[in-house]
Amino acid sequence: MNCATSVAVDWGTSSFRLWAMDRAGCVLGERRSDQGMMTAGKTGFAAVLQSHLDALEVGPDVPVVICGMAGARQGWVEAGYIDTPARLSDILDRAAVVPGQGRDVRILPGIAQRDAGTPDVMRGEETQLLGALGLEASGEADVCMPGTHSKWARVRGGTVERFATFMTGELFSAAARQTILSHAVSGADDAVDSHAFTSAVAEAFAAPALAANLLFRVRSRQLLFGGSAAAARETISGTLIGLELAAGLAERAPGAVVTLIASGRLKRLYQLAFAALSVPQSSVDADEAVRNGLARAAAAIWTN
Repeated sequence: MNCATSVAVDWGTSSFRLWAMDRAGCVLGERRSDQGMMTAGKTGFAAVLQSHLDALEVGPDVPVVICGMAGARQGWVEAGYIDTPARLSDILDRAAVVPGQGRDVRILPGIAQRDAGTPDVMRGEETQLLGALGLEASGEADVCMPGTHSKWARVRGGTVERFATFMTGELFSAAARQTILSHAVSGADDAVDSHAFTSAVAEAFAAPALAANLLFRVRSRQLLFGGSAAAARETISGTLIGLELAAGLAERAPGAVVTLIASGRLKRLYQLAFAALSVPQSSVDADEAVRNGLARAAAAIWTN
Protein backbone atom coordinates (compact mmCIF):
# COMPACT_ATOMS: atom_id res chain seq x y z
CA MET A 1 0.00 0.00 0.00
CA ASN A 2 2.84 2.39 -0.93
CA CYS A 3 0.49 4.82 -2.68
CA ALA A 4 -1.61 5.55 0.41
CA THR A 5 -1.18 9.10 1.72
CA SER A 6 -3.73 8.89 4.55
CA VAL A 7 -6.06 6.48 6.32
CA ALA A 8 -9.67 7.38 7.19
CA VAL A 9 -11.52 5.64 10.04
CA ASP A 10 -15.15 5.83 11.08
CA TRP A 11 -15.12 4.33 14.58
CA GLY A 12 -18.60 3.86 16.02
CA THR A 13 -19.93 2.31 19.19
CA SER A 14 -20.21 -1.15 17.66
CA SER A 15 -18.63 -0.83 14.22
CA PHE A 16 -15.25 -0.06 12.66
CA ARG A 17 -14.68 1.09 9.07
CA LEU A 18 -11.30 1.97 7.60
CA TRP A 19 -10.23 3.23 4.19
CA ALA A 20 -6.67 3.65 2.89
CA MET A 21 -6.72 6.62 0.51
CA ASP A 22 -4.47 8.35 -1.99
CA ARG A 23 -3.91 12.10 -2.29
CA ALA A 24 -6.98 12.51 -4.51
CA GLY A 25 -9.22 10.81 -1.95
CA CYS A 26 -9.61 7.60 -3.93
CA VAL A 27 -9.97 4.38 -1.93
CA LEU A 28 -7.05 1.98 -2.24
CA GLY A 29 -8.16 -0.53 0.40
CA GLU A 30 -10.96 -1.04 2.88
CA ARG A 31 -11.52 -2.87 6.17
CA ARG A 32 -14.72 -3.36 8.20
CA SER A 33 -15.36 -5.12 11.49
CA ASP A 34 -17.54 -5.13 14.60
CA GLN A 35 -14.61 -3.80 16.70
CA GLY A 36 -16.34 -0.62 17.72
CA MET A 37 -15.65 1.46 20.81
CA MET A 38 -17.16 -1.13 23.15
CA THR A 39 -14.80 -3.84 21.89
CA ALA A 40 -11.74 -1.66 21.32
CA GLY A 41 -12.06 -0.24 24.82
CA LYS A 42 -11.30 -3.70 26.16
CA THR A 43 -8.74 -4.97 23.63
CA GLY A 44 -7.00 -1.62 23.05
CA PHE A 45 -7.67 1.02 20.37
CA ALA A 46 -4.09 1.11 19.15
CA ALA A 47 -3.97 -2.67 18.76
CA VAL A 48 -7.25 -2.79 16.81
CA LEU A 49 -6.16 -0.01 14.47
CA GLN A 50 -2.73 -1.53 13.88
CA SER A 51 -4.19 -4.94 13.05
CA HIS A 52 -6.21 -3.42 10.21
CA LEU A 53 -3.32 -1.29 8.98
CA ASP A 54 -1.12 -4.39 8.92
CA ALA A 55 -3.77 -6.30 6.96
CA LEU A 56 -3.60 -3.62 4.25
CA GLU A 57 0.19 -3.26 4.55
CA VAL A 58 -0.06 0.46 5.23
CA GLY A 59 3.33 2.05 5.83
CA PRO A 60 4.33 3.34 9.29
CA ASP A 61 4.48 6.99 8.16
CA VAL A 62 0.95 7.20 6.77
CA PRO A 63 -1.23 9.42 9.02
CA VAL A 64 -4.69 8.43 10.26
CA VAL A 65 -7.78 10.62 10.74
CA ILE A 66 -10.67 9.23 12.80
CA CYS A 67 -14.23 10.30 13.49
CA GLY A 68 -16.90 8.86 15.74
CA MET A 69 -16.97 7.34 19.19
CA ALA A 70 -13.22 6.80 19.42
CA GLY A 71 -13.23 10.48 20.39
CA ALA A 72 -15.83 10.09 23.14
CA ARG A 73 -15.08 10.35 26.85
CA GLN A 74 -15.12 6.53 27.01
CA GLY A 75 -13.10 6.23 23.77
CA TRP A 76 -9.43 6.37 22.86
CA VAL A 77 -8.80 10.09 23.36
CA GLU A 78 -11.56 12.56 24.17
CA ALA A 79 -11.80 14.91 21.19
CA GLY A 80 -14.31 17.27 22.77
CA TYR A 81 -17.03 19.26 21.01
CA ILE A 82 -17.46 22.41 18.99
CA ASP A 83 -20.45 24.43 20.16
CA THR A 84 -23.28 25.50 17.88
CA PRO A 85 -23.38 27.57 15.81
CA ALA A 86 -20.47 25.43 14.59
CA ARG A 87 -18.56 26.06 11.39
CA LEU A 88 -17.75 22.79 9.64
CA SER A 89 -14.24 24.12 8.98
CA ASP A 90 -13.67 24.37 12.75
CA ILE A 91 -13.90 20.58 12.97
CA LEU A 92 -10.61 20.35 11.11
CA ASP A 93 -8.85 22.89 13.30
CA ARG A 94 -9.82 21.12 16.53
CA ALA A 95 -8.73 17.57 15.71
CA ALA A 96 -7.20 15.91 18.79
CA VAL A 97 -3.76 14.32 18.52
CA VAL A 98 -3.47 10.77 19.91
CA PRO A 99 -0.25 10.76 21.96
CA GLY A 100 2.34 8.00 22.07
CA GLN A 101 1.84 6.71 18.52
CA GLY A 102 4.49 5.96 15.94
CA ARG A 103 2.42 7.73 13.29
CA ASP A 104 0.30 10.91 13.30
CA VAL A 105 -3.21 9.94 14.46
CA ARG A 106 -5.94 12.59 14.80
CA ILE A 107 -9.53 12.31 16.05
CA LEU A 108 -12.13 14.82 14.90
CA PRO A 109 -14.34 16.53 17.51
CA GLY A 110 -18.12 16.30 17.67
CA ILE A 111 -20.65 19.13 17.89
CA ALA A 112 -22.52 20.17 21.04
CA GLN A 113 -25.68 22.22 21.41
CA ARG A 114 -25.27 23.82 24.85
CA ASP A 115 -28.83 25.05 25.16
CA ALA A 116 -30.49 24.27 28.48
CA GLY A 117 -33.83 23.84 26.73
CA THR A 118 -32.59 21.68 23.84
CA PRO A 119 -29.24 20.14 24.85
CA ASP A 120 -27.80 17.78 22.25
CA VAL A 121 -24.58 16.21 20.97
CA MET A 122 -23.37 14.51 17.81
CA ARG A 123 -20.20 12.59 17.15
CA GLY A 124 -19.52 11.21 13.68
CA GLU A 125 -22.47 12.85 11.94
CA GLU A 126 -20.53 16.14 11.71
CA THR A 127 -18.12 14.35 9.38
CA GLN A 128 -21.03 13.17 7.23
CA LEU A 129 -22.18 16.78 6.98
CA LEU A 130 -18.67 17.84 6.01
CA GLY A 131 -18.53 15.17 3.31
CA ALA A 132 -22.03 15.77 1.95
CA LEU A 133 -22.13 19.57 2.01
CA GLY A 134 -18.49 20.69 1.89
CA LEU A 135 -16.69 23.32 3.94
CA GLU A 136 -18.24 26.41 2.44
CA ALA A 137 -21.71 25.18 1.54
CA SER A 138 -23.83 28.10 0.36
CA GLY A 139 -27.48 28.56 1.20
CA GLU A 140 -29.48 26.66 3.79
CA ALA A 141 -29.93 22.90 4.13
CA ASP A 142 -32.22 20.74 6.24
CA VAL A 143 -30.37 17.46 6.68
CA CYS A 144 -31.74 14.13 7.90
CA MET A 145 -29.27 11.43 8.98
CA PRO A 146 -31.19 8.28 10.00
CA GLY A 147 -29.78 5.71 12.38
CA THR A 148 -30.01 4.28 15.86
CA HIS A 149 -30.06 7.92 16.96
CA SER A 150 -31.28 9.91 13.96
CA LYS A 151 -30.01 13.46 13.56
CA TRP A 152 -31.72 16.44 11.95
CA ALA A 153 -29.51 19.47 11.32
CA ARG A 154 -30.04 22.97 9.97
CA VAL A 155 -26.91 24.10 8.11
CA ARG A 156 -26.51 27.60 6.71
CA GLY A 157 -23.44 28.78 4.82
CA GLY A 158 -21.23 25.96 6.11
CA THR A 159 -22.36 26.46 9.72
CA VAL A 160 -24.41 24.00 11.76
CA GLU A 161 -26.87 26.35 13.42
CA ARG A 162 -28.84 23.76 15.38
CA PHE A 163 -29.72 20.08 15.39
CA ALA A 164 -31.88 17.51 17.13
CA THR A 165 -31.47 13.81 17.92
CA PHE A 166 -34.29 11.26 17.76
CA MET A 167 -33.91 7.78 19.30
CA THR A 168 -35.93 6.27 16.45
CA GLY A 169 -33.77 3.24 15.73
CA GLU A 170 -33.23 2.39 19.38
CA LEU A 171 -36.94 2.73 20.15
CA PHE A 172 -37.76 0.45 17.22
CA SER A 173 -35.34 -2.18 18.50
CA ALA A 174 -36.78 -1.98 22.02
CA ALA A 175 -40.40 -2.10 20.84
CA ALA A 176 -39.82 -5.01 18.47
CA ARG A 177 -37.77 -7.08 20.93
CA GLN A 178 -38.75 -6.17 24.47
CA THR A 179 -42.48 -5.35 24.41
CA ILE A 180 -45.69 -7.19 23.63
CA LEU A 181 -45.15 -6.17 20.00
CA SER A 182 -42.39 -8.76 19.78
CA HIS A 183 -45.12 -11.38 19.28
CA ALA A 184 -46.51 -9.46 16.30
CA VAL A 185 -43.18 -9.27 14.45
CA SER A 186 -41.91 -12.77 15.24
CA GLY A 187 -40.78 -14.55 12.09
CA ALA A 188 -40.85 -11.48 9.84
CA ASP A 189 -38.82 -11.82 6.63
CA ASP A 190 -36.72 -9.08 5.04
CA ALA A 191 -39.38 -7.92 2.59
CA VAL A 192 -40.57 -4.32 2.97
CA ASP A 193 -44.37 -3.98 3.16
CA SER A 194 -44.52 -0.54 1.56
CA HIS A 195 -48.26 -0.05 2.07
CA ALA A 196 -48.13 -0.85 5.79
CA PHE A 197 -45.09 1.35 6.23
CA THR A 198 -46.30 4.45 4.38
CA SER A 199 -49.77 4.22 5.94
CA ALA A 200 -48.19 4.19 9.41
CA VAL A 201 -45.91 7.12 8.51
CA ALA A 202 -48.85 9.24 7.37
CA GLU A 203 -50.97 8.36 10.40
CA ALA A 204 -48.25 9.12 12.95
CA PHE A 205 -47.23 12.31 11.15
CA ALA A 206 -50.84 13.53 11.23
CA ALA A 207 -51.49 12.61 14.88
CA PRO A 208 -48.20 12.32 16.83
CA ALA A 209 -50.06 12.62 20.14
CA LEU A 210 -51.53 9.17 19.47
CA ALA A 211 -48.09 7.52 19.27
CA ALA A 212 -48.55 5.07 22.15
CA ASN A 213 -52.01 4.11 20.91
CA LEU A 214 -50.82 3.68 17.31
CA LEU A 215 -48.14 1.28 18.46
CA PHE A 216 -50.56 -0.87 20.46
CA ARG A 217 -52.86 -1.05 17.43
CA VAL A 218 -50.14 -3.09 15.73
CA ARG A 219 -50.87 -5.94 18.14
CA SER A 220 -54.64 -5.54 18.32
CA ARG A 221 -55.01 -5.27 14.53
CA GLN A 222 -53.09 -8.50 14.05
CA LEU A 223 -55.10 -10.33 16.72
CA LEU A 224 -58.47 -9.19 15.35
CA PHE A 225 -57.87 -9.03 11.61
CA GLY A 226 -54.69 -11.01 10.96
CA GLY A 227 -51.78 -9.75 8.92
CA SER A 228 -48.17 -10.69 8.37
CA ALA A 229 -45.28 -10.23 10.74
CA ALA A 230 -43.59 -8.09 8.08
CA ALA A 231 -46.60 -5.76 7.98
CA ALA A 232 -46.50 -5.45 11.76
CA ARG A 233 -42.78 -4.67 11.72
CA GLU A 234 -43.18 -2.02 9.03
CA THR A 235 -46.09 -0.47 10.90
CA ILE A 236 -43.93 -0.08 14.01
CA SER A 237 -41.11 1.35 11.91
CA GLY A 238 -43.44 3.66 10.00
CA THR A 239 -45.06 4.91 13.19
CA LEU A 240 -41.73 5.82 14.79
CA ILE A 241 -40.33 7.39 11.62
CA GLY A 242 -43.58 9.32 11.14
CA LEU A 243 -43.17 10.73 14.66
CA GLU A 244 -39.60 11.73 13.88
CA LEU A 245 -40.61 13.45 10.66
CA ALA A 246 -43.43 15.33 12.40
CA ALA A 247 -40.79 17.01 14.56
CA GLY A 248 -37.95 17.14 12.06
CA LEU A 249 -40.03 18.83 9.37
CA ALA A 250 -41.79 21.25 11.71
CA GLU A 251 -39.56 24.22 10.89
CA ARG A 252 -38.83 23.35 7.28
CA ALA A 253 -39.70 26.05 4.78
CA PRO A 254 -42.56 25.05 2.44
CA GLY A 255 -41.19 23.23 -0.59
CA ALA A 256 -37.63 23.05 0.76
CA VAL A 257 -35.69 19.95 -0.25
CA VAL A 258 -34.46 17.74 2.58
CA THR A 259 -30.95 16.31 2.21
CA LEU A 260 -31.06 12.65 3.23
CA ILE A 261 -27.74 11.08 4.22
CA ALA A 262 -28.39 7.35 4.43
CA SER A 263 -27.68 3.98 2.85
CA GLY A 264 -29.18 0.52 2.55
CA ARG A 265 -32.56 -0.30 4.06
CA LEU A 266 -32.78 2.95 6.02
CA LYS A 267 -32.31 4.98 2.85
CA ARG A 268 -35.19 3.15 1.17
CA LEU A 269 -37.50 3.52 4.17
CA TYR A 270 -36.89 7.25 4.59
CA GLN A 271 -37.30 7.83 0.86
CA LEU A 272 -40.67 6.05 1.07
CA ALA A 273 -41.59 8.15 4.10
CA PHE A 274 -40.75 11.44 2.41
CA ALA A 275 -42.64 10.40 -0.71
CA ALA A 276 -45.70 9.48 1.37
CA LEU A 277 -45.71 13.01 2.79
CA SER A 278 -44.93 14.65 -0.58
CA VAL A 279 -41.66 16.07 0.81
CA PRO A 280 -38.91 16.54 -1.82
CA GLN A 281 -35.54 15.06 -0.90
CA SER A 282 -32.11 14.51 -2.35
CA SER A 283 -30.03 11.55 -1.21
CA VAL A 284 -26.35 11.18 -0.37
CA ASP A 285 -24.91 7.76 0.45
CA ALA A 286 -23.88 7.68 4.12
CA ASP A 287 -20.67 5.72 3.51
CA GLU A 288 -19.67 8.11 0.75
CA ALA A 289 -20.45 11.13 2.94
CA VAL A 290 -18.32 10.05 5.91
CA ARG A 291 -15.48 8.90 3.64
CA ASN A 292 -15.49 12.22 1.76
CA GLY A 293 -15.60 14.12 5.04
CA LEU A 294 -12.58 12.24 6.36
CA ALA A 295 -10.74 12.76 3.07
CA ARG A 296 -11.41 16.51 3.29
CA ALA A 297 -10.16 16.49 6.86
CA ALA A 298 -6.96 14.65 5.90
CA ALA A 299 -6.28 17.07 3.06
CA ALA A 300 -6.79 20.08 5.33
CA ILE A 301 -4.70 18.72 8.19
CA TRP A 302 -1.71 17.37 6.29
CA THR A 303 -1.42 19.50 3.18
CA ASN A 304 -2.00 22.96 4.66
